[in-house]
This record gives sequence, structure tokens and C-alpha cells, in this order.
Amino acid sequence: MTHTIALIAGDGIGPEVTKGVQRVLAAVEAPLAWDEHPAGLAALDRGLDVLPAETIDAIRQHGVALKGPCTTPVGDGFSSVNVQLRKKLDLYAAVRPVRNLPGVPTRFDNVDLVIVRENTEGLYSGVENEVTPGVVMSMKVATEKGCRRIAHWAFRYATQRRRKKITVFHKANIMKLTDGLFIRMAAEQHEHEYPNIDYQEAIIDAGCMRLVQDPTQFDVLLLENLYGDVISDLCAGLVGGLGVVPGANIGETHAIFEAVHGSAPDIAGKGIANPLALLMSAVMMLNYLADTHSDSSCRACAEKIRRAYDQALADGCKTGDLGGEMNTQQFTDAIIERLTG
Repeated sequence: MTHTIALIAGDGIGPEVTKGVQRVLAAVEAPLAWDEHPAGLAALDRGLDVLPAETIDAIRQHGVALKGPCTTPVGDGFSSVNVQLRKKLDLYAAVRPVRNLPGVPTRFDNVDLVIVRENTEGLYSGVENEVTPGVVMSMKVATEKGCRRIAHWAFRYATQRRRKKITVFHKANIMKLTDGLFIRMAAEQHEHEYPNIDYQEAIIDAGCMRLVQDPTQFDVLLLENLYGDVISDLCAGLVGGLGVVPGANIGETHAIFEAVHGSAPDIAGKGIANPLALLMSAVMMLNYLADTHSDSSCRACAEKIRRAYDQALADGCKTGDLGGEMNTQQFTDAIIERLTG
């Protein structure tokens, strides 16, 4: 069985790290074929829309995409490619596993978290208007359907992955309707469908304090859109930064696996970018294919790659962002050596 993957190399360092990941996947003989399409600045440079219809169509056709980082302007310019993809494909579950890696020292040990973020509602709904000159308003949107389905997804995921506990971070003491709806749907899922998973709620400011005191007290974190965006990056900082964590955006019928760091245009073309985050996302993609297509070969490839990059890091193989001296190709070669050696 060969799985055709829609490939978006992205902007800046995207093509470099994507090439490295493709080399690793080829070395492990993952059963994948590629259908590459542009998005972001790469699409604009070709005279296309920032998110071309052909790119969306390819993801719909194949069901799965691997995506490098795409540039998003701050304050003005075109809207985020990531946000557009999530809305157009209804990728309502953003998933960010965060764990300590061998050879990457941090302030905390034994960190093993999964952040599950609602991906389509909240303040990121983009409902904004100018009330009067000098006064603007942004509306936070929460629906019963959206809150229930992300809660169900999180509890199902926790059960399948044999996780122990879900903690919802919220601000329902202030936003009683929106965040109140979110925690009510989560509590109902726990009570009526998933009593096997321990359930907690934490006001987000206190939860953040507890996270930086001892992240090992948490397991799966469930959050609405904006909170999830912030907390997932905070948690990445607990284990070494955005260069060592993967990410996925998953819906009922489509999924995109992506590097969660930026496009880093200042180092683009220098061959020094770290491909690890996108490679870890590709491992998530292989496991997703194993789950959705009952393909054990994808699971085996995912485990081989995970062991190889863990061993490479433990052996001191690192790019500059992790305190090493390897370039992109050398780090990729080090992983491949541990796959085939």
C-alpha cells in the first residue's frame, strides 16, 4: 500500500527541512508518494493566490498533507495560510505532543504532555469590526457543536493512547458563557462517555503557574483556540523550543502535519536549519496513516525514525539551535546512519 501525500514545502527554510525529511522517509522505505503544491509566499512568487485552489484540492483528494512553515505577515497583508487551511478543511483538532528528548537538556525532566487545541472557533474566528473611530471589537465565538466535538476528540485520543488524565484550562470565571460552554461540554464527555480518564479543570492563569512549577503533574491539556495557541508554545519551551516539537491539525476526513516553528527567512538558504520538528510531524503522520488505513508498515517506519533521531540526539548530533555544530544535511545524515547502520 502506497499513500500519496500532499506536500507543501513552505517558505524560508521550509524547502530545506522538507528535503531532509523526505530523505529520511525514503531511507526507511516509508510507503509514501508525494504530490507537491505551493502555499504562502512560495505561491505568491508564482503569481498564484496565497492558498491556491489546487493545493486545497490536493489535500482533499489525498486526505493527508505534510507542510513546512509558511510566512504570515503581522498586522496587515494576507491572512494566515494555517488559519485558512484549518477553516476550509474543518481541521478542528490541533495536537501538539511535547516530551523531553535525549541530549536536549532543559530545566525539567520527564515532561510528557499532549496539548489538544480547538482549532476553528474562539477569538480566531476573525469576527472583528470597528465600532466607532478608534474603537475596535473582536468577538469570541463558541458553539455547542464545536466544544463537544473537540472534547470528544480529546477523550477518545487519551483513551487510544492510554493517557491517564485530561485537564481543561479555561477562564470561565470571567467568560462565563463561552468558556463556560467549553468546560461544560468537556465535563459531559467525561461523565457520560469517558469516565475511564481522570478529569480536571484549571483557571488558565493558575494553570500556567502550575505548569512552570512542575509540568509533570499534567498529562493531556484541552484548551480553546487562543489559549491552546499560547500554551502549546509555552510547553514547547519546557523541552527545548519549537524546533523539537511536532504538530498536527486533524478533522473528520483530512489531516495536515506540520512544523510549528516559523519560516526563519534570516537563515533560509544557509543549510543550517533544524529539520527535526518537521520530521517528528512526519512520524505523527505515519502513525495517523497506520491508524486510519490499518497499515502496520507505517507504524514500523514511525518507530524506526523515532528511535533513530532519539539516538542521534543522545550521541550529540545537533544543529546550531540546539547548541551543536551540524548543518541540515549533516544532521539528516546522522539520522539516516542510525536507521541503516
